[in-house]
Amino acid sequence: MRANVQHVADGTYLVHGSHTNWVILTEGEAVTLVDTGYPGDRRQLLESLAAVGSSPEAVAAVLITHAHNDHLGSAEYLRTVHGTPVLMHEAEVPHARRDFLHQVSVGTVLRNGWRPGVLPWAVHVIRSGGTARIPVASPAPFPAPGALDLPGRPVPVHTPGHTDGHCAYHLPDAGVVISGDALVSGHPTSRAAGPQLLPDMFHHERARTVASLDVLAGLDGDLLLPGHGPVHRGPVRDAARQAVERAL
Repeated sequence: MRANVQHVADGTYLVHGSHTNWVILTEGEAVTLVDTGYPGDRRQLLESLAAVGSSPEAVAAVLITHAHNDHLGSAEYLRTVHGTPVLMHEAEVPHARRDFLHQVSVGTVLRNGWRPGVLPWAVHVIRSGGTARIPVASPAPFPAPGALDLPGRPVPVHTPGHTDGHCAYHLPDAGVVISGDALVSGHPTSRAAGPQLLPDMFHHERARTVASLDVLAGLDGDLLLPGHGPVHRGPVRDAARQAVERAL
């Protein structure tokens, strides 16, 4: 299975891996990579870099929305093999080191196995390395507040709840919001389509996840690049408000 690389704006690509998305921001051959998919998505990840005319050696940094295995999968590989910095919100750093794990438990998944899509999704998780322990040995917090000096000039936006240090990334000049799992547009375990929260079992603190939708609603943009589901076009504030209404 090849990754689906979608050119969504100047220098901006949304890549659909196996059930999880990542984003490539380009500046010449240099790129910023936002998330890395499952461990089992590595070949697709490398193919997606080649598809935009880049390479793993040209990745200036990996930005992590949150340290779940379906987003963290190849971060340590890029760090150890290519010396790529792996950056995230300071509250997510110990999570990426696996000092603790804020991730849905096997027991919770089994208790929800009667829900549509949950068991096929769980099988995919296991096959893709989603239950492996692959910490990032030296994750780093963002060096300073505001826009990062990286291709795309992304601005980190703390959106806690899904995990304590979950972070979206705002590209103000391009009108793009990379929302990670704070706001998605679909998931194999959800029958809904369009802007929504992931099912409740996936969130560390659901109330904070809902509250973070207000943060996303305050960002100017008309292009939402979620961690799961297709690209969503239209005002991000409206997408966030729709997700709030569905969550209540």
